[in-house]
Amino acid sequence: MRLKTVSRRLAAGLLLSLPLWPSLASAQTAPAPEPIRIALIEGLSGPAGLAGEAVWRNLVWATERVNARGGVPLPGGARPLRIERFDSKGQTEEALSALRSASDRGIAIVTQGNSSAAASALIDAIGKHNERQPGQRMLLLNYAAVDPALTNERCSYWHFRFDAHADMRLNALMELIREDKALQSIYLIGQDYSFGQGVLRQARRLLEQQRPDVRIAGDELHPMSRIKDFLPYATKIKASGAQAVLTGNWGNDLTLLVKAAREVGFEGRFYTFYGNALGAPAAIGEAGIGRVVAVADWLPNVPGAASEAFYRQFRQRFPDPADDYPHLRMQLMIEALAQAIERAGRVEAGAIAAQLERADVSLAGQRGRMRADDHQFQQPLAVGVMDRQGQSGVPFDVEGSGYGFRVVRQIPAHQAAMPHTCRLQRP
Repeated sequence: MRLKTVSRRLAAGLLLSLPLWPSLASAQTAPAPEPIRIALIEGLSGPAGLAGEAVWRNLVWATERVNARGGVPLPGGARPLRIERFDSKGQTEEALSALRSASDRGIAIVTQGNSSAAASALIDAIGKHNERQPGQRMLLLNYAAVDPALTNERCSYWHFRFDAHADMRLNALMELIREDKALQSIYLIGQDYSFGQGVLRQARRLLEQQRPDVRIAGDELHPMSRIKDFLPYATKIKASGAQAVLTGNWGNDLTLLVKAAREVGFEGRFYTFYGNALGAPAAIGEAGIGRVVAVADWLPNVPGAASEAFYRQFRQRFPDPADDYPHLRMQLMIEALAQAIERAGRVEAGAIAAQLERADVSLAGQRGRMRADDHQFQQPLAVGVMDRQGQSGVPFDVEGSGYGFRVVRQIPAHQAAMPHTCRLQRP
């Protein structure tokens, strides 16, 4: 009995002294690093649901790119990015409720964009939250809310805009309107909230300054995301004698407007902010060739091998034509965030904000830099005119519609830039 006991003890001691075999080592693999969570607060259902899901796809693809190269390097080890969805249903109060939920979950980074009204409310709420809870501060990264006030009189240290604001986009459209010497009358129509109101207000001012010879045949606002039948509006547009329409409409409000215009036989041009958006080219059809103009930070038919490769990679990742509509600015936004977190060395809103102010990122042949004075991203803009796929300059269409946008003007970042009135209050 004694020999057996000694033998067992020797065997146990020998086992403890030996190195772990691979099978034992794999059983004790270190846990996966904690992801850096990013709250997407957006209308993912309701009238704006399709636009919200397009944002979701873009942000997921952008984080996949960062994670594929190992995540964000930090002193304790690289960490992946993860998008968490919060459905605002397109309502400002729901967006604020989602912000509280994100805060309760300890998420410091928030993204939102498809409503300037919601963005304005979130900026105010985050500012107040950060004053009350300086140990749990939050940031808002804005990819699409383009009311100019958000980086002017309503600017905030905790808000960063990665889209060109409405006045920047409008200036780009005005380059073509100035050159259209045959244009004699134009109809202004928009959604009745801060963004839509601002677009029409600035359009009137720019037309008076740059094309005083052009008559404004109509000027009206309509309820946002509530109109199901735009035929009465389209009928007024045609009856006004307008040769063109200028609108900041997006989502269903744009698609239904252009559908109605086609039905009543309106043959004028549409100068749009989002005429290249999902649903619009297919709705317009042949009537849009040479007539629908869109401005964006980037279009799929921007010339260049890097741009073409970027778009092909997106379509490979999301092959369903209904999932088309990549946004290069959203990719640049996530790249800027990853860069800022790495430079900050920690996931804390104040430290990240300090580094985001000097973000400088490039992707697909396009470079964007954050202007520290007002937190307005500076990047090139592109203006395109709708044409059939396969025509010169139109290798790619939009969502399988057979129609794409031929780039007719590329505006460098320094030319697209505008002065600001922001007076940031830094913590």
